[in-house]
Amino acid sequence: MTAQGNILDVPGLMVGHAQDLEALTGCTVVLCPDGAVAGVDVRGSAPGTRETDLLDPVNLVDVVHAVLLTGGSAFGLDAAAGVMRWLEERGHGFETGVASVPIVPAAVLFDLALGRADRRPDAAMGYEACEAAVAGPGTLAQGNVGAGTGASAGKLLGQGQATKTGVGSASLVSANGEVVVGAIVAANPFGDIRDPDDGCILAGARDPARGGWLDTAGALTRGAGGGTAALGTNTTIGVVATNAALTKSQARKVAQMAHDGLARTVSPAHTMWDGDTIFALSYGRSRVAADPNVVGVMAARAVALAVREAALRAEGLGGLPGAADGAADEGAGRELR
Repeated sequence: MTAQGNILDVPGLMVGHAQDLEALTGCTVVLCPDGAVAGVDVRGSAPGTRETDLLDPVNLVDVVHAVLLTGGSAFGLDAAAGVMRWLEERGHGFETGVASVPIVPAAVLFDLALGRADRRPDAAMGYEACEAAVAGPGTLAQGNVGAGTGASAGKLLGQGQATKTGVGSASLVSANGEVVVGAIVAANPFGDIRDPDDGCILAGARDPARGGWLDTAGALTRGAGGGTAALGTNTTIGVVATNAALTKSQARKVAQMAHDGLARTVSPAHTMWDGDTIFALSYGRSRVAADPNVVGVMAARAVALAVREAALRAEGLGGLPGAADGAADEGAGRELR
C-alpha cells in the first residue's frame, strides 16, 4: 500500500471545519450526503457520543449522512443539530414517510481547559462547518482547525505542561490501486504522541524540572499519577473512510482495527481518562470489492499517520508550544525511553 494525502482522496467525501479562535474550540464534519455504511468502536473509558447505538449491525438504519467530530466536551454535541439542518435543507436523510431525518453520529473531545470554557461548538458552528466543507485531494486544512483547535497532548502534569496538537489526516492506496482508505483524527490524548515509525515523542507532557519530554507511560509506571483532575479531560476521535464495499458488521470491524493506529502512536492510549472513538465509513457510488481484513490493516496505518500529522501540523496556541514551531526538536534533547 502507498501513502497518499488525506481523507479527501476517498471519492465523494467532503470535510469542513469551523472554529472559535478566542475560545479555542471548534468542530469538524465529514459529509457523506448520499449515505455511507458506518461502524463505530469506542475504546476509551470517558467517551462523549451521539447516535452510536444505531450503528450496531442489528439496528435498522443502515447509512449515515455525516459524522461530527467536535470540541466542547458534552456541550459540543449541540453542533450536530446544525449539521442536521444543513443536510435537511438539501434533502438528505433517512426517509420516514413524513420527513427525511439526517443521521449524524458524533463524538466529542474535552478542550474546555484551553481558551474559554463558556463558549462551545453549537448548532450555528456545526452549520458553518458544513458551509465550509471542501472536496478533493490537497484542499484539506490541518493543524489548529476544527475539532483540533483546542486539542493538546500529554496532560499527566496538567494542562500547563502539555503540548499543542490538532487535526491530522492521511490516506493509503492498495497495491492494485483500487482501494483507498483515508483517516482524519482530532488528537487530544492524555498520553504522548509518538512517531509510528521510530517511536520518538512528537508531542506530550513536558518535564518542568529537567526539560524535554517526561514520557507519560514511563512516568506512570514509576508511580506518577494523573489524578482525578485528568478524568475525562482528553480523548482522541476520528473517522476512517474507504471506497471499499463494506457491510455494517464489516465497518465495525474496520473501526476496531483502526484503533491499532492509536495504540501505535498514543502512549498510553485508551486510558480511563480518554474517550477514544473511531468511526468507519464505506462510501461512494462506485464502491469496490475488498477484503475487510485488508481494509482494516490500511485503516490502522492511516490512523497512525493521521495522528502523527495532528502533532506535526499544530502550531503553538493558548500558551502551549506546538511541533510546527519546533516543540518536538526541543523535546528530543531529553526523552526518557
